[in-house]
Amino acid sequence: MSDILIVDDERDIRELISDILEDEGLTTRLAGGSDECMAELNSEPPGLMILDIWLKDSKMDGIDILKHVKRNNPDVPVVIISGHGNIEIAVAAIKQGAYDFIEKPFNIDQLLVVIRRAMEASRLRRENNQLKRKDNVSAEMIGNSAAFRTMVGQLEKVTKSNGRVMFTGPAGSGKEVAARYVHAHSSRATAPFVVVPCASIDPDRMEQVLFGRETPERGVEKGLLEEAHGGVIYFDEVADMPLGTQSRLLRVLVDQTFTRIGGTDKVRVDLRVISSTARVLEDEIASGTFREELYHRLNVVPIAVPSLSDRREDIPLLSEHFIEELHASQGLPKRVLSEEAAALMQTMNWPGNVRQLRNVIERVLILGEARDEIGVDEVPKEEEKGDSEGRVVLAGALATMPLREAREAFEREYLLTQINRFGGNISRTAQFVGMERSALHRKLKSLNVVTTSKSGARIAHVDDEMHEAAE
Repeated sequence: MSDILIVDDERDIRELISDILEDEGLTTRLAGGSDECMAELNSEPPGLMILDIWLKDSKMDGIDILKHVKRNNPDVPVVIISGHGNIEIAVAAIKQGAYDFIEKPFNIDQLLVVIRRAMEASRLRRENNQLKRKDNVSAEMIGNSAAFRTMVGQLEKVTKSNGRVMFTGPAGSGKEVAARYVHAHSSRATAPFVVVPCASIDPDRMEQVLFGRETPERGVEKGLLEEAHGGVIYFDEVADMPLGTQSRLLRVLVDQTFTRIGGTDKVRVDLRVISSTARVLEDEIASGTFREELYHRLNVVPIAVPSLSDRREDIPLLSEHFIEELHASQGLPKRVLSEEAAALMQTMNWPGNVRQLRNVIERVLILGEARDEIGVDEVPKEEEKGDSEGRVVLAGALATMPLREAREAFEREYLLTQINRFGGNISRTAQFVGMERSALHRKLKSLNVVTTSKSGARIAHVDDEMHEAAE
């Protein structure tokens, strides 16, 4: 059971409570004012707080501290105590998130009962949140585009091995989902999958989080490496890991052992390591922010996760999946994406990739109309396309072109968008734009647009024309 932080401006009271709790086998920390309390909270959040409402000569009172705790450490239960208690203060404290309110002088048995209930409720809440987080991050791979099928084929080859995998791709493209897919289909599927969010961990605490620590006061505190023993440890955005930690991690990958912070015993771990990054690690190596030796250790099997713009065909399928998921998890309406809305979404820019798509679907389901089908009017616009009279606002370059050049520029961009939307499939593109396949081919050639099954379409360059002439 975690320790308890007792905050009271009366020394006798806080020491009395501490003695009672320590007799029950609990560990305590003491603070006489708001400054000491905040220092303890910043050092390490407690398992529970016993907090006096009135703190003499302090910058913050108990309600202020309670608000801070509930904002930054919502899983920490807070039991309020006060010698000046009344129903108004009790109601205010409960509204701010306090677990319970006890008036001084308090009954010892009552205090112990409240503390045990609060800590048990906190433990159950943490476990439930962990389970919800695991459930919310699916290992299911959704898609049917060529780029997606290529990636899944690579995933299938690495699931049965124990090789280290490095996923590269833009933020929000689904690198963690791919990592979980590898774990779920591997021989370690029943073992832990532990995520290390390198970008969100304070660099000064990274080694403690990874390796754990040993102190005389608290004994052994395991880190994430030990928690992942026997399973998979996933370094999300590994480029954000501090250089010093990179050196220690490199030794772990070589020796499969490490020592905890403050400890002397060797800890042996059996791990499969999967990493991801949205950056170009070769550039990070050149700039001196990433160790080349670690890169080679992690990058045994590199797999690129395509951006959503490279798999536009999958947008309707992904949208349908998110609608089902949000209906099951949040009770949001189970609606259907219209063909027109799907077509519009396939032409939009998605800098946030699959994550952005899911957010858009969630927003539509929350704010949308009370009808079964999601229409074009409900899809959030990337930018304002026109004015109230329906006039189209031309981009600056297009507005300055002669009509013929402007028409060609528009046709070229429109057809590039549609071909990429259909993954390079000319037949489906021709059907959608209302042209015969042969006529579409002629139009593309006149606009210098070349198509490939891999990348959809692009504007032909001079070297392409020279190559065609040579053939």
